[in-house]
Amino acid sequence: MAAQGEGAPARTESGQFDAVIVGAGFAGMYMLHRLRALGLKVRVYEAGEGVGGTWYWNRYPGARCDVESLEYQYGFSDEIQRGWNWSERYAAQPEILRYQNYVADKLDLRRDIRFETRVISAAYDEPAGLWAVETDKGDRVSARFCIMATGCLSAARVPDFKGLEDFGGDWYHTGGWPHEGVDFTGKRVAVVGTGSSGIQSIPVIAAQAKHVTVFQRTANFTLPAGNRPLKPEEIARSKETLLEDRRHARETPGGIICFEYNEALAEEMTPEAIANELETRWNQGGFAFLGAYGDLMATHEANHIAAEFARAKMRASVKNKEVAEKLLPFDHPVGVKRLCLDTNYLQTFDESHVDLVDIREKPIERISKKGVVCGGKEYEVDAIVFATGFDAMTGALLSIDIKGRGGAALREKWAAGPRTYLGLGSAGFPNLFFITGPGSPSVLSNMIVSIEQHVDWIADCVKRLTEGNIRSIEATKEAEDEWVAHVNELASETLYPQANSWYMGANIPGKPRVFMPYTGGVNVYGEKIAEVAAADYEGFQLGA
Repeated sequence: MAAQGEGAPARTESGQFDAVIVGAGFAGMYMLHRLRALGLKVRVYEAGEGVGGTWYWNRYPGARCDVESLEYQYGFSDEIQRGWNWSERYAAQPEILRYQNYVADKLDLRRDIRFETRVISAAYDEPAGLWAVETDKGDRVSARFCIMATGCLSAARVPDFKGLEDFGGDWYHTGGWPHEGVDFTGKRVAVVGTGSSGIQSIPVIAAQAKHVTVFQRTANFTLPAGNRPLKPEEIARSKETLLEDRRHARETPGGIICFEYNEALAEEMTPEAIANELETRWNQGGFAFLGAYGDLMATHEANHIAAEFARAKMRASVKNKEVAEKLLPFDHPVGVKRLCLDTNYLQTFDESHVDLVDIREKPIERISKKGVVCGGKEYEVDAIVFATGFDAMTGALLSIDIKGRGGAALREKWAAGPRTYLGLGSAGFPNLFFITGPGSPSVLSNMIVSIEQHVDWIADCVKRLTEGNIRSIEATKEAEDEWVAHVNELASETLYPQANSWYMGANIPGKPRVFMPYTGGVNVYGEKIAEVAAADYEGFQLGA
């Protein structure tokens, strides 16, 4: 059957599947591949016109992965990885999307995906033991298993600024960029937000625009990515070792092997040794900096050393010292917000046509017809770019009306914060799986490694249920309560909860402040879910 978006006529469908998957990014694509290999009848629904997920939507200028390309790729197929060559150390969005389409072609995935179709509800039919799934196109299907591959950073958040509808120019969100691109030549541009997407896009926009005004609420730690073209010998070596490298990656805390974690504590090292370790890792680029010593993310004293080092490096990157001080983060430890990797971000603020407006003390009041009003001053612009992030981890999930046993709504159950067992399932919702859901390493890890870890576990679970003629699997409330408490306890032993980050949901007004990812590491988590499966899914109730 031709996939919608590729010439097939628009039509609704009904009927029954073994599994419905929501989302066709990295997670949904691999999940489809694994379930098809089990001989199951699967349907994937995807809101976009093509595969890609996060990388389909995030096409803003400068969009680039912060995990090295040679590690940010599937590790389940030797044939697939040998047929693809990455060009840069950190791949840009267009290259990642080309890779995803290459995989979709190799595995012939599109025939089971309905594009431009958004799932709006999923309700569990207890007597039938099936999920009733409805889409915005009028599709009504049922499936034994419902698998959420909705992504952790896929629900873009546009601030509710008064007067936005009156703005006379064009405005954009980095998470929903026009596919044809945007030409800012000769234009005055406002960029609101200096998180990762702002830090990546601002230098590129500034290279094109007549004038750029950056509105910053929170300064973030950022360090040079050190991006460069990959050498042929690096690519060749990766092809020989990728499958073994992926096994190794699952044995690390972050699912990354491009650097080693130094387990020595700061107090066990001399000041000279610490300085040398930080300098080496800063120059290496990437997340290596956070592995400089074992307690960097555990104590304020150890973290302060690294934070001061980072601030000194950042300060030295900007000639205008007054502006430099505004760009330095002092309100949170380094690493507790996603560390940003940049290419000439700080240096951009020395350009005469780039201005920085600090909106922490004087927030944006409204959007006018001509621009942005802040601190009683109107900044006239031709275009506004909102680099204001996402309703992370739960936003895309809870945008779907999901109802479990007795019609209980997931939105209501999670009203005070997400509750899962292992980040994979939630009590009261049989045969509903989350891929990289809250309560798993997820966004604290190399997402591809965590995706493969979850998909493999879910596929093995589905196989066990199918072959054992078992009707359902559902997390018990006791196991869920214990896991939620465990996740919170581990987070409290780190510095992570001490920042108003999107890890905590702090960027969304009214969202509960709960640290959502699992801080124990990919390796420890992997051992736990393997133990659970080996004990015939301990903590889950298997239906007759």
